[in-house]
Amino acid sequence: MKCIHNFDQEEYSMPIRVPNNLPAVETLTNENVFVMTDSRAMTQDIRPLQILILNLMPTKIDTETQLTRLLGNSPLQVELELLQTASHKSQNTPEEHMLAFYKTFEQIKQNYYDGMIVTGAPVELMEFEEVEYWDELCEIMEWSKSHVHSTFYICWGAQAGLYYHYGIKKHVLAEKLSGVYKHHLRYKTGMLFRGFDDSYVSPHSRHTEISKEEVLNKTNLEILSEGPQVGVSILASRDLREIYSFGHLEYDRDTLAKEYFRDRDAGLDPHIPENYFKDNDVNQTPCLCWSSSAALFFSNWVNYAVYQETPFDWRKIEDDASAFGYL
Repeated sequence: MKCIHNFDQEEYSMPIRVPNNLPAVETLTNENVFVMTDSRAMTQDIRPLQILILNLMPTKIDTETQLTRLLGNSPLQVELELLQTASHKSQNTPEEHMLAFYKTFEQIKQNYYDGMIVTGAPVELMEFEEVEYWDELCEIMEWSKSHVHSTFYICWGAQAGLYYHYGIKKHVLAEKLSGVYKHHLRYKTGMLFRGFDDSYVSPHSRHTEISKEEVLNKTNLEILSEGPQVGVSILASRDLREIYSFGHLEYDRDTLAKEYFRDRDAGLDPHIPENYFKDNDVNQTPCLCWSSSAALFFSNWVNYAVYQETPFDWRKIEDDASAFGYL
């Protein structure tokens, strides 16, 4: 057994543990998501899973809430830590929020984590090396090889991870891919898609893509899902220590709408997100048809890629090269 349990019946369904006063606490509590603050968690005798989120999104509070909601949908206790880049200062999130809830790499690099999520970022039309925090991100990705058991890269984060680890380049699309698209599973027996039907839908919002041929020629990663409009969507290493997703299962109902109206108001003339607004009417409430898939996928990641495989004490295997799939 990984954990020694000493809790009452109320605490049997394990929550996600988050810092006191994080804005997501009130939002998720109102949604009936079981969230545990640091102060309450101190009363439990359990080794929670340590999950680090490197949040590169400009709308950090929205992204925190989206990911916290999904990570909290698990019978396992998860302790969340938020990471920012020191080489780039957030322009869209209050400084007091960043100081209260985020740490820098220098502050956490001695730690070990069961899982890490690297989010997307609105920089995909830039060359990787032109991104202000690219060198710092490379340092974090290199560090993750020996300090994180399973790393989950999302959207631009996935493209950055593939470029750093395998030299796979991104390619600019003729027009932005924006909407909710159907995906087909290539490996139904894979643990990440355990419980899924033959197909599912997921939002995508990006200007670039990667080449399937490059993935097949340069890596041993398995393509787990793809679609006729989105191409390769999710791929992973066989040991699930690396997971790359180009979609946004974590998105809220209105996230694509917010992006559309933002771009429209900025004069960018975006196309209406596909398969999203009823009758393509932007005044209608968008559909929400991916939340159950998102909950199941994140639950599978936490359970099968993180909990079932991670060592109880990282420090005891620090010098054991067999524990690290990259070596």
